[in-house]
Amino acid sequence: MGCSECPVACKNVKPLQKHMCLTITPPLKVNVELDFSDVFGPLPEESSSDVVFDEPAVVHTRSHSFVGPSSICSPCFKLTSLDLDSEKAPEGDEAEVSGEVGIEDFDILKVVGQGAFGKVFQVRKKDTSEIFAMKVMRKDKIMEKNHAEYMKAERDILTKIDHPFIVQLKYSFQTKYRLYLVLDFINGGHLFFQLYHQGLFREDLARVYTAEIVSAVSHLHKNGIMHRDLKPENILMDTDGHVMLTDFGLAKEFEENKRSNSMCGTTEYMAPEIVRGKGHDKAADWWSVGILLYEMLTGKPPFMGSKGKIQQKIVKDKIKLPQFLSTEAHALLKGLLQKEPERRLGSGPSGAGEIKEHKWFKGINWKKLEAREVKPSFKPEVSGRQCIANFDKCWTDMSVLDSPANSPRSDPKPNPFTNFAYVRPPRSILSQAT
Repeated sequence: MGCSECPVACKNVKPLQKHMCLTITPPLKVNVELDFSDVFGPLPEESSSDVVFDEPAVVHTRSHSFVGPSSICSPCFKLTSLDLDSEKAPEGDEAEVSGEVGIEDFDILKVVGQGAFGKVFQVRKKDTSEIFAMKVMRKDKIMEKNHAEYMKAERDILTKIDHPFIVQLKYSFQTKYRLYLVLDFINGGHLFFQLYHQGLFREDLARVYTAEIVSAVSHLHKNGIMHRDLKPENILMDTDGHVMLTDFGLAKEFEENKRSNSMCGTTEYMAPEIVRGKGHDKAADWWSVGILLYEMLTGKPPFMGSKGKIQQKIVKDKIKLPQFLSTEAHALLKGLLQKEPERRLGSGPSGAGEIKEHKWFKGINWKKLEAREVKPSFKPEVSGRQCIANFDKCWTDMSVLDSPANSPRSDPKPNPFTNFAYVRPPRSILSQAT
């Protein structure tokens, strides 16, 4: 849900705690080129131009959504829920709300994000006063891009996930012109906002964040799900400082020993096998985790430039690692950033266990971590559950009135979004089912 118009820096950013990260830029001559040919093996073949993908190609242009703190918490306003669906559309849209929950059950408070198919709103459920994030997507835009399957998959996948470091889907429903996903409202801002404004994370802090990400990705893989778009913009921070994985718009359910041939993701975090168009599996997620860790520890991703240049570097270039990193961090990065997925850490018989047992994570108690008992040393400044100070004003200053939406083109096929409605059962019921 990146906003390409957001400024790169926020003028009113408060300095963070000194122990959170390294704020001193390392000397220019700290990078050392390491020979990874022993583990990367021979250079892969160039991708052919006649590759046929099994899904629409979705390659995101890199655009950090620098969701940083404003100087104060902006006030919230109680607005009529009909404002969200107030386009001049044919009558009957409201009558087509499906399921037990609909737009009339929420007060729309603020815009907190924007994406290709619509906006993300902060909302309040009227009967309980709970605060949620509501992702609203226009059906006409989805159908134009031929992304109906992605949107259905996002909803279906979110109904199957229950993990302490993954944002939960609470409700879903639809009208004639829009799809609605109601999710946990995580208001600590994007994790990497702090990185880009403060410098480098210390290894001990990066270790906790990476462990929580590994735990979340491991949970997805155990449930037969690839995320396929792991990047800084899709990692939020909650009020306790824990990371929360979000945005499953490109996620896909998979079968073991089968590969997907889709071209998808954000270029800087895309695994070599995706760039080459030769098919990929869940190992592509572990490559992205390696890129995220590299960025946390060095301040920038290893491959930068134009889209074409980045793709070429991903397939061919050796990686430079700073000398100030520990040997354990070097070893973990070397294992995750294997160009051949079969040799990548996490691809062995024990899966994520290979990563969890790595010596860089020696001090992590994984049971306590997943019980949220391992406390990160940094907490974002949040004044309350409605606080939007960690969302950039380029969004929160937007009007909550949504733009007009055209009716999807007439099609003899059935509605592709049937059975979209969902209400998450109480946790006690989920536990019994598990």
